[in-house]
Amino acid sequence: MRFGLSGTFLPSDMDDFTPEIATRVKDLGFSGVFTRFRANDPFETPSAKCHRVRALLVDHGLRMYQATGYWQCLIHPDETERKAAVRTLQQALRVASELGARGIDTGPGSMNPTGPWNPHPDNWNLEPREQLIKSLKECAKAAEDHQVYLSLEGHQLVVLEDEDVTKAVLDAVDSPWVRSDLDPANWITLNTIFKTGEAIDRMFDVLGKHIVSGHAKDIMITNAHTLHLPTTAPGKGMLDFTTYIRRMHELDPEYPLIVEGTSEADLPEVSAFLHRTAEALGIQVIGVE
Repeated sequence: MRFGLSGTFLPSDMDDFTPEIATRVKDLGFSGVFTRFRANDPFETPSAKCHRVRALLVDHGLRMYQATGYWQCLIHPDETERKAAVRTLQQALRVASELGARGIDTGPGSMNPTGPWNPHPDNWNLEPREQLIKSLKECAKAAEDHQVYLSLEGHQLVVLEDEDVTKAVLDAVDSPWVRSDLDPANWITLNTIFKTGEAIDRMFDVLGKHIVSGHAKDIMITNAHTLHLPTTAPGKGMLDFTTYIRRMHELDPEYPLIVEGTSEADLPEVSAFLHRTAEALGIQVIGVE
């Protein structure tokens, strides 16, 4: 089992990634990172910038588990817009490769113009699913050429609303380089919030070999009269991390579990929680190299 870190003190510009940041990642007990270099245009970022970060990570024994996919809308109904999104994702795969990343993380996008994870009634129609499959097929060769996993994150508010739809999409794309980046908290509902272990087991049973990495954030339910399932730091909510870590390890001990949704202040406690859970399961955590 490998544990990675995203967000918090990691910069949005790769030029700001320093040896001091790498040391902090190591000291917190993580062996790699998921970087969201939003400030670096994938069409304009030169190789030298990427190679500097790559070398810095190697020098500190860290891995780049994921880089950003830039959250373009892969389901856009306008073909000009959809093809532009495909070109962005293809360039994201190039940047990720030059960073030495194992994969990229991206969602499908949303029909809601205000954000890639925001709800829209058309997100769950057949047409967006078909557009997503088309876009992913057009990016699969770039993923293979760059040897970078195009890993998809789902959420109940977008077209990849659950594990069944995600499996259907990935089966249709049929590429070993286009896979699932599992984030169970995104698929927990009112029906499963009190039995998250069963929900996680089903996600793994359905997706199986499609899974190539995972995100670690927790989820809870509030005592409000309207449904609200806020996310929180791992170990502070209701997600069954014992089941999650065990199933990910059984799939492949090399797969990374990357912390999300955590404040910098909570990171020491989160790291200790994940390491403690793995130890209780008899799972070895792979550290820096």
